[in-house]
Amino acid sequence: MKKYILIAIVALTATFQSCTDDLNVVSKDDDVLSSDVLFSTKEGYKNAFAGVYGNLTLTGVLGPDNSSLEGVDAGTSQFTRCLLYLQELTTDELVWSYENDGGTAELQRNIWTPANPVILGMFSRTMVSVAYANEFLRQSTPEMLSSRGLNDPAFLTEIELDRKEVRVLRAYAYYNMMDLFGKAPMYTENDPINFTGPEVDRKQLFEFIESELKAVLPDLKAARTNEYGRLDQSMARMILAKMYLNAQVYIQADRYNDCITMCNEIIAGGYTLKPKYLDNFKADNNTSEEIIFGIQSDGAVSQNWGATTVLTNGQIGAWENNGADFGIGGWTGALRIRKEFAQKFDGTKFSQDTRNTIGKGVQGDPSKQRTIDIADIGVKTQGYILSKFSNKTSAGVNGISSTFADTDFPLFRLADVYLMYAEATLRGGNGTTTQALNYVNALRQRANSNSTVGNITLSELTLDFLIDERARELHWEAHRRQDLIRFGKYTGGSYNWAWKGNSSKGISIPAYMSVFPIPEGSLGANRNLTQNTGY
Repeated sequence: MKKYILIAIVALTATFQSCTDDLNVVSKDDDVLSSDVLFSTKEGYKNAFAGVYGNLTLTGVLGPDNSSLEGVDAGTSQFTRCLLYLQELTTDELVWSYENDGGTAELQRNIWTPANPVILGMFSRTMVSVAYANEFLRQSTPEMLSSRGLNDPAFLTEIELDRKEVRVLRAYAYYNMMDLFGKAPMYTENDPINFTGPEVDRKQLFEFIESELKAVLPDLKAARTNEYGRLDQSMARMILAKMYLNAQVYIQADRYNDCITMCNEIIAGGYTLKPKYLDNFKADNNTSEEIIFGIQSDGAVSQNWGATTVLTNGQIGAWENNGADFGIGGWTGALRIRKEFAQKFDGTKFSQDTRNTIGKGVQGDPSKQRTIDIADIGVKTQGYILSKFSNKTSAGVNGISSTFADTDFPLFRLADVYLMYAEATLRGGNGTTTQALNYVNALRQRANSNSTVGNITLSELTLDFLIDERARELHWEAHRRQDLIRFGKYTGGSYNWAWKGNSSKGISIPAYMSVFPIPEGSLGANRNLTQNTGY
């Protein structure tokens, strides 16, 4: 059972009002409770704690079309969906057919503005994670617990661990702000309600996140020992590893040795590669020994328009109409891949690679063969499709719903750690190239059903190889934009892809687009915020 999904629904039904007041975000739920009421019992604390997790999945309490945030639509403010759109739709990996759908056209054509609703949704949902975390931390101090007569030793021990996990979730929220926006308003539990947070830059965010994670890491549960749905030491280390790998972008510093240290510690935590690659993306992927942290999805109790619902429905082809293969109704033709991503699987080495789920048309029907080029984004039969995500279990059993996915979003998994170790080593870190090669070939061998046909040699292990291998291994998992920026291939014209810069062949985009604009509404709510250069 995906426990924290169930608890979070209760928690968000009783959302504490002050957490949204904290960020000048208005909750429109009619049944919000005051913090004094919500935190008056042990059960209230449990609900509020789960609600911090639940904000990564849920948008409101009245079903999938409900958003608890005033002026922010549920479809453009679900966390994993916004993350997917900003990290994937803006790159060479993904095309969304319905361009009249809330800001997607501007994102996939790289012509977004501060008025884009998805950008607003991501900013708002992420900062609400900060607000929820802050309020939980305010209300769970020893003094507050004592004042409410909650002095049971077992409960106090539990709350102390909860507080550590909440600080990690808040650090993860600020990590996303640092990566996507390059700045953020800073709020902690020590600030008063209705405080207007000062603007902090990437360096300040980096230092805050790093210090928070290092402070709590020793007291978190060891890898794979916490109950499913909750984070552990490996989640904290994964955020740090990502920060250190991207430190040249964030703070112009070489932290590759630190990245390798984090990778080694995660790898030592007992994770192993799932024997079948595609089992990481099925309805029972909550059992995967490879996934370090998954964001939960349940087709019955947490119906929402999140990333896995989008991906499982969206990958169903307009010609193929193959929803039954994946246990989902399907939004025929919604998602396709761009030419440049498809070409990463060219060559005989990828002929039996299980990561290559590219569909090129209806087999045996010459009239329904797809073109690799997408001349018109609105024509759903142009461009290849993928079959990566499924709403079936690894045993072939359909998920609960034919619309909403049971598949958890694999936010972080071991394969990424292997590739980060290899990259940090090639960039000058203190790993070994032999070990880096072994990690890469472990992924290639898994992809080829334990055959070594796809393995590479040490001379083939280069940074150019790794950026493509990251696409082959991690596509549609919300890493691509960050990867392309780190490799100097996102802005500028050194690497163009179909519809980059609103050109069918792809053109250069300016350097300032390596971060997104601060949304207009957020600027209006907090006068301390300034717009990013270029917008």
